Amino acid sequence: MTQVLEDVARSVFSEWVKDVPDPRLGSMVTYPLTEILFVLFIGQLCGMADVDECVVFAKAQIDWLRGFFRFESGIAPTQTVRRVLAVLDSQIFETLFTAWASRWQGPGVIAIDGKCLKGASKKDTHDALYTVSAFASESGMVLGQHKVHDKSNEITAIPVLLEQLSIKGNIVTIDAMGTQSAIAEAIRAKDAHYVLALKGNQSGLRDDVELFFHDKVLSAKCLTHKTVDLGHGRIEERFIRVIDAQHWLCPLHPQWKDLRSIIAITSVRIQKKTGHKTTETRYHITDLPPEPKTLLEAIRAHWGIENTLHWSLDLTFGEDNSRLRKDNAATNMAIIRKAAFNALKRDPADISLNLKRVTAAHDHTFRSSLIGH
Repeated sequence: MTQVLEDVARSVFSEWVKDVPDPRLGSMVTYPLTEILFVLFIGQLCGMADVDECVVFAKAQIDWLRGFFRFESGIAPTQTVRRVLAVLDSQIFETLFTAWASRWQGPGVIAIDGKCLKGASKKDTHDALYTVSAFASESGMVLGQHKVHDKSNEITAIPVLLEQLSIKGNIVTIDAMGTQSAIAEAIRAKDAHYVLALKGNQSGLRDDVELFFHDKVLSAKCLTHKTVDLGHGRIEERFIRVIDAQHWLCPLHPQWKDLRSIIAITSVRIQKKTGHKTTETRYHITDLPPEPKTLLEAIRAHWGIENTLHWSLDLTFGEDNSRLRKDNAATNMAIIRKAAFNALKRDPADISLNLKRVTAAHDHTFRSSLIGH
């Protein structure tokens, strides 16, 4: 049984990394690239904080590791691993990861959002490193990522990521930074649907939408739905209003491909202890028909990329504490973290990701099953 698990795990991992080009000269390679990437992946799966810990853990697990790959020269030194991470082509690595991860993509909401790799940003420069990720809200899996320098460049990264994904029939949700007519058109060109947030960067469109919902007579015709949630010491009510606006809004903003419905979501949060109340209204546009329950669920699903993925990368994987900065090292390590995140999420055990990592560090069979997932 153990051998079967190891064979499956090796096959799954190799399918991802087998086409990653090794930037080193063939005659100078002592430690195969696949083995180096496997050491980092296993380290992230088992709760290691950085490259140094991944290498130390691998040395302690060398006999187990040789059940997957040869490791004829043993475990690569830390400096070798860091050097390989830095020079590995991150664009190819990202593309191959996206192709590999997309196998777990199903119908539903795909949330796209950016995250700053804070530890990879040098204090004496404004050149911060961001990764834009696609997150399948239903499965909780990362489908792909694309790196950018500077948050404003998310606008150029999103179409690149969309092109790599198979999104037909899915609902793609993006925050206000990605609310661009060209991005809406790119989504529709791939037979997917969009739900896009409206803020100041689309002031003309946002103003028209806001004016409509502020008009009590017009907005009275909206379809509505309401939810109430209890938890975290507060009561939260969400009230969605949505209406088909294609006949009057589209002529005013013809650049928005297949624009149909406009959405207003009013959130009211009440702290149980203090009674303190806050109210916020957010606006969205979509090519979908005005179905309030479906649209509210899609918008709430988008928040999963922040509450599940980004939170886990920071709190569980310690991504913001990583100080990898040289060349492509930070981007490549971010991809490996997301691969480990996916393996942990696919395991059906009803325990936290952190407990799964602790278990994987001590249980060879569980570790092999995670890789196979």
